[in-house]
Amino acid sequence: MNNSFSVVIPAYNEAQRLGHSVAEVLNYLESLPEHSELIVVDDGSTDETASVAAKCFEAARQVSTRLIRLERNRGKGFAVRAGLLAAQAPVALFSDADLSTPITETPKVLGPIRDGRADLVFGSRNCDRTLIGVHQPWRREQSGRIFNLIVRLATRMPFRDTQCGFKAFRMASCRPIIKAALIDRFGFDVELLYLAHLAGLSLLEQAVRWDHNDGSKVGLLRDSWRMLTEVHTIRRNALTRRYDSVLHA
Repeated sequence: MNNSFSVVIPAYNEAQRLGHSVAEVLNYLESLPEHSELIVVDDGSTDETASVAAKCFEAARQVSTRLIRLERNRGKGFAVRAGLLAAQAPVALFSDADLSTPITETPKVLGPIRDGRADLVFGSRNCDRTLIGVHQPWRREQSGRIFNLIVRLATRMPFRDTQCGFKAFRMASCRPIIKAALIDRFGFDVELLYLAHLAGLSLLEQAVRWDHNDGSKVGLLRDSWRMLTEVHTIRRNALTRRYDSVLHA
């Protein structure tokens, strides 16, 4: 059985913390017996993000590394999809650049895919809140709860947390939904899960450790409205059959 896997890290103007994150991921991957691949997608950064990633890659010994540079900022969703579609391994995981969920939580999302229980496994902060070390500010937590309620009402999906940046995909099953996705910014998580749900794939929400890190690119007021708008767009896309290509493939 091929147990190799790919890790995708989307990065936009992450020069200050990317070096530490990539080094931590490489150290973890180098300690594993199976082959792995690390892909950093530079989403049109205007700082030294790409240079930092390239420098860190020099330390890799057993891990394959790749840097994908987008010419302009396209959004986290676009960057994640670019990385996932470039992955060479049968299973691909994407992780936020700040490693809010430690990379050592990887077995929790890879295991259910490898043993055939799921096609897509996504980390959750709300299945076991005792695993949260550092909480978000109160207003941000409440905003997240309201957003999740709206997602559940709009999509009829029962999940408690669609936004945690730690998700793993069986690429043979999930590649069509990744290609069919249309949302480029922060609502992309909801769209990928919704497409997988509509396509009848097996989804598993998995409790993971998580710590809030300062420096989030998500603005509470500005991006909350954008995310709500994108949820509406996802629902409209489904009603107008824009996703039919993947649902009836």
